[in-house]
Amino acid sequence: MVDMLLELVVVQVADVDRAKAFYTAQAGFVLDHDVQPAPGVRVVQVTPPGSACSIGFGSGLPVYERDGGPIRDLHLVVTDLDGAIAELRGRGVAVSEPVDVGGGVRYAGFADPDGNSYELQELAWRRGV
Repeated sequence: MVDMLLELVVVQVADVDRAKAFYTAQAGFVLDHDVQPAPGVRVVQVTPPGSACSIGFGSGLPVYERDGGPIRDLHLVVTDLDGAIAELRGRGVAVSEPVDVGGGVRYAGFADPDGNSYELQELAWRRGV
C-alpha cells in the first residue's frame, strides 16, 4: 500500500486574525504561512511544536466556509502532560484538569475561540514508565 501521511487538518474559524493569534501567541504553534494567493483569499497554516501535521484555516475558499460545527477532540500527544498544561495556561489558554483514564494514559483538553477542541494525550509507555 502507498504511504498516506496526514499532514493538514482544516478547521473553520469565524475570525482569521483571532484564530492566528490564538494558535501562535497562546497555543505556541509555529506559523508556517499566512498568504493571500488571490484577491479575497487568505490561507493560514500553523503547526504544533514537533508535529508533522498542521492546522489550516483561512477565508475566501469553500473549504473555509462555516457550514458545519467545530472539529472536536483532535489529539496532540505529549510526553509531559503537566508541563504542557502549565505552558498553555501560562500563555492564557484554558486547559481542563488532567484525567487519568488508566493504563498509563492521561488527558487534558482545550479549545480555540471557535470551539475546535484538542485533547493533550500522555501515553506513559512512550516515556518508558
